[in-house]
Amino acid sequence: MNDIKIRSYQPSDLNAGRNLWKELTEHHQKIYNDPTIGGDNPGLYFDKLLAQVGPERLWVAEDKGDVIGLTGLILNGPEAEVEPLIVTPNYRGKGIGRALLNHAIEQAKKLEVRYLSVRPVARNVEAISFFYESGFGLLGHIEMFMDLKPSKPDAWKSELILFGHKFKF
Repeated sequence: MNDIKIRSYQPSDLNAGRNLWKELTEHHQKIYNDPTIGGDNPGLYFDKLLAQVGPERLWVAEDKGDVIGLTGLILNGPEAEVEPLIVTPNYRGKGIGRALLNHAIEQAKKLEVRYLSVRPVARNVEAISFFYESGFGLLGHIEMFMDLKPSKPDAWKSELILFGHKFKF
């Protein structure tokens, strides 16, 4: 981790950002067993994030000139959301995600954010554990879904119990 540098996003990082977003989407496709997640060119969703967040609220992790991770901070008044937090697969488990998250937390503190949130997808157990262990132990919102066009009967796993209610995820 000694050679890893966290720095501000630069316009020259666009393709790296798209590739990281594509990797995140592929991970979601795998854990949901749904190759349609993200559409035909999932990397282009990074452009939407860039427009929403702005380059001044994006940071990358770099190793010897290669962008290997990305995080952003979406501001909404006294609240902010860390979105995304992506580390390329070969570098996971080496403290890079934690360094990126800590950087986003420090930036949120400088901006005097009161509440900082994350929204990992329900099946990303590793991410949920990571964020919990990083101090995200408060539940502020719960997003519930209804699948109006189920693609297959076993598309959703069961069961997750929350407040005595059984959910599929």
